[in-house]
Amino acid sequence: MNCSGRGLRATREINAGEVIFSEPSFSAVVFDSLFSQVCHSCFRQQAQLHRCAQCKFAHYCNRTCQTACWDEHKQECGAIKKAGTAPSENIRLAARVLWRIHKVSGLASDSQLVSVDQLEDHVADLSKEDLDEVNTDVQTFLKYWSHGRKQHSAEYIAHLFGIIKCNGFTLSDQRGLQAVGVGLFPNLCLVNHDCWPNCTVILNHGSQTAVSSALHSQRRIELRALRRISEFEELTVSYVDYLNVSADRQRKLKEHFHFDCTCEHCRQRANDDLMTAGADSKPSAEKLKEVAALSREYLENIETARVNGDYHEVLRLCLECLQQQEDVLADTHLLKLRVLSVTSEVLSFLKSFSEAAAYAHRMVEGYKKLYHPNNAQLGMAIMRAGITHWHAGQIEAGHAMICKAYGILMVTHGPSHAITRDLESMRTQTEMELKMFRDNKHEYNAMRDAALKNPTKAV
Repeated sequence: MNCSGRGLRATREINAGEVIFSEPSFSAVVFDSLFSQVCHSCFRQQAQLHRCAQCKFAHYCNRTCQTACWDEHKQECGAIKKAGTAPSENIRLAARVLWRIHKVSGLASDSQLVSVDQLEDHVADLSKEDLDEVNTDVQTFLKYWSHGRKQHSAEYIAHLFGIIKCNGFTLSDQRGLQAVGVGLFPNLCLVNHDCWPNCTVILNHGSQTAVSSALHSQRRIELRALRRISEFEELTVSYVDYLNVSADRQRKLKEHFHFDCTCEHCRQRANDDLMTAGADSKPSAEKLKEVAALSREYLENIETARVNGDYHEVLRLCLECLQQQEDVLADTHLLKLRVLSVTSEVLSFLKSFSEAAAYAHRMVEGYKKLYHPNNAQLGMAIMRAGITHWHAGQIEAGHAMICKAYGILMVTHGPSHAITRDLESMRTQTEMELKMFRDNKHEYNAMRDAALKNPTKAV
């Protein structure tokens, strides 16, 4: 990805939610840690995946997904068999990219605007640590590639690794809840960055369920408009999460993508005051600094307890931290939002839905003051908060939040995405329950109590 020289502009007026272009991955791989839990073709997380009988590494939903992926996996399969083990995801992606380059000899299709070789690699801008990592990967790659394959210079392979490092796009599972892999999308690499962009990118996992393979659709990214875009306006996406103060976003962009962000939000330090705000009691700067440092320590301990699966300890630490933050940090302060988010999640996990809903509500109100109104992360947060309120029996608030989330995700994900379809089902269900609640509260509460006592029948 880049932020100078190249770029894409609208050739006509584009409406919010419109797909500007879709692009299949040039190459993509599942993360090492999830190789047996995620389909290597459609990147959906599934139970009981089928393993490739040849390399015993690649896993697929079914024979259909395996057949769809065979062209991409064929040479990899032989290389893994000969090597005896699969290399890391970086090596596997570089190998898949090179096999594809050999096959297409330039552009993969008429719709591809730039060849992979023409993408920025920024190898000359890498730190010594990053360069050492690339050189180590190059040596590993050359051993993996050496099994009967055409040889390439170390310099050219380093160029490929640089391209992947700067341009790799993280792929999420079908629910958008977990990063499961990484891929290369040349056209997407032409879209420049803005911290407050007019577009967003989502992964469409495709469909292989139709009886006729002619009706199957492949895995692809979709560039979608977040708002109305004027003719000739430049298309932009955000390369980093907006929920960082401008200086931190600029630092991350410089470190990873090697450019200085001068977008309007960075120039004006927009929302930095809210992200670092003190409570209405107006605590001193010294007190703010003290509680912020304490919050970071708490968050480290919270993460350790979470990794260890000690969720009661997670909750204890969260509540302690929130007590320290009370009357010091505003609900828009980034550190407080992180604790509110974890608190809501762990209370939901522990089935304390009413308490979870209260923290989720505060978190969402904070997010709404910071995020773009059509930001996908905001939509997902409102969806989770809506579900929490629904489970807490607060059907009116829950339904309203689910409807709000649905409106946002219709723009960011579209009507056919798995997340949006789930939300549509929830919206229908909560609308029906809300009508029952308004008609007869006693009957509704009795139904809900029965469902909670018999979870297998609960929605």
